[in-house]
Amino acid sequence: MLRRLHPDQPDSFAFTPANRKWAEAEITKFPEGRQASAIIPLLWRAHEQEGWLTRPAIEYVADMLGMAYIRALEVATFYFQFQLQPVGSVANIQVCGTTTCMICGAEDLIAVCRDKIAPTPHTVSADGKFSWEEVECQGACANAPMAMIGKDYYEDLTADRLAEIIDELAAGAVPVPGPQNGRFSCESLGGPSNLTGHVENRMEHNGSVARAVELGDTVKRIDGTEVPLLAKWIARPEGGDNTQGNAAQPDRSEGRAPDHTGATKQEAPEQPKGHPVSKATPAPDGEKPVTLERARGGTPDNLKLIKGIGPKIEAMLNQMGIYHYDQIAAWSDAEIAWVDQNLEGFRGRISRDSWIAQAAKLASGEETEFAKRAGEDGLYDKD
Repeated sequence: MLRRLHPDQPDSFAFTPANRKWAEAEITKFPEGRQASAIIPLLWRAHEQEGWLTRPAIEYVADMLGMAYIRALEVATFYFQFQLQPVGSVANIQVCGTTTCMICGAEDLIAVCRDKIAPTPHTVSADGKFSWEEVECQGACANAPMAMIGKDYYEDLTADRLAEIIDELAAGAVPVPGPQNGRFSCESLGGPSNLTGHVENRMEHNGSVARAVELGDTVKRIDGTEVPLLAKWIARPEGGDNTQGNAAQPDRSEGRAPDHTGATKQEAPEQPKGHPVSKATPAPDGEKPVTLERARGGTPDNLKLIKGIGPKIEAMLNQMGIYHYDQIAAWSDAEIAWVDQNLEGFRGRISRDSWIAQAAKLASGEETEFAKRAGEDGLYDKD
């Protein structure tokens, strides 16, 4: 499919001040001379700010990265996720039209879009609020038919329900995403026969929907002032401390330059000589655990024998001052939260892979099943 820039273009583009700060921080993730590697996140930020990619936005990002305009244009036209034409001011509705959704009624959803928005895809409605398109499989086949509206999936749709959702969005509401037929997640329509914890705990939403409801930004344009997206980064005074946690996603570097391992260095207060153990000031999202200036006896434990830790994460933990199994085994919930915040790009692994239990066994001299399989190099757990 030939993708061209829209014939009607605005005169100019500029990031909002907050988005500009975010973009400048994003660039610092890449080594000197490799700033062009930030092209996709910066184009996407521009896309989210405006709803679509304009020629001035593409050129603005290219100028920030020192790239020829044609190189930025190549990226923008290659990826179909980038909209190259105006979209509705409220939402662009992407209806999945691939096999499973088509069998389950996607054509009825498309008919609703033709009737309520515009007769043809990639066309803004008369009131300027909506646009729509048919897309390829979005990976929610168990909940067919579905549509992606803004940032979230609306699943198990009927024509009537999609029409209601469009009316709700037009009125300024943000309908709850996820299954629209009462299903919790993607379990059988007859109800789950196992993994019934959500029933027993009376959970109202699955994890993705709960997070979407919490943020409430399904169709919100990103201007950089979102919480928690940039609050920590923006609140930090110019030239201030960069040691506490992450700016929120997608920027996890908070302006810290990566070292040779790819991890960002965590600065800590200088320690008096002869006192390798320190307790740092609590971070906003947890409490920093006891750390070491260096491994005891000059020999760190092989942290790669813990499932979920590969060479890159081991290097990041060492940068934080974590070298030994007993350090990890002693973490409290608050300390787990702090470390998790600082595992840039690998958040959630501590709980997912049960690091604490593994570390406790290894610290006591026991061997875990993973350690037996992995061997000295931890070959079964590459990052």
